[in-house]
Amino acid sequence: MQRRGFLKLGVGAAIVIGVAGAGVALIKPGLVDGKLGPGARDVMRAAAQAVLSDLLPPPGAARDAALALQLDRLDAFIASLPAPTRKELSDALGLLATAAGRYALVGLSTPWGEASAQDVQQALDAMRLSTSDTKQQIYHALRDLNAVAFFNAPDNWRSVGYPGPVSIP
Repeated sequence: MQRRGFLKLGVGAAIVIGVAGAGVALIKPGLVDGKLGPGARDVMRAAAQAVLSDLLPPPGAARDAALALQLDRLDAFIASLPAPTRKELSDALGLLATAAGRYALVGLSTPWGEASAQDVQQALDAMRLSTSDTKQQIYHALRDLNAVAFFNAPDNWRSVGYPGPVSIP
């Protein structure tokens, strides 16, 4: 390759790095003051509907209330995580809240707040079966965080047939 080719390659790489850096600077953190930010709330609400589907009340006011309570439980659980874990989660949720991150990592072209539970379920299944470790990790984070927050609440035990801890006399 001639010197001119190297110069063109260098300029092209500089432009790509500059655009990528500007894009990263525009990503808002997923967690704000230790709680889910607006974009992360949309991500986790959509994931909750997909992960918990039949365990939630039918669509309507009761479901909306159950999802609001789920997001509050997620905030409480996330606050109990170590700071480095919260930082990584904040970065991942911030990226997922962007259109580019949502499409590249999850495969959803529809915004989180507009995607149907079935669309999100299909996207999560694709992530689960992906050969990409990153996609599998994001799948596990979205699923596991919602499952932990939901199943740790005694109010939800009845809906899954769990009678609660056994009392030993």
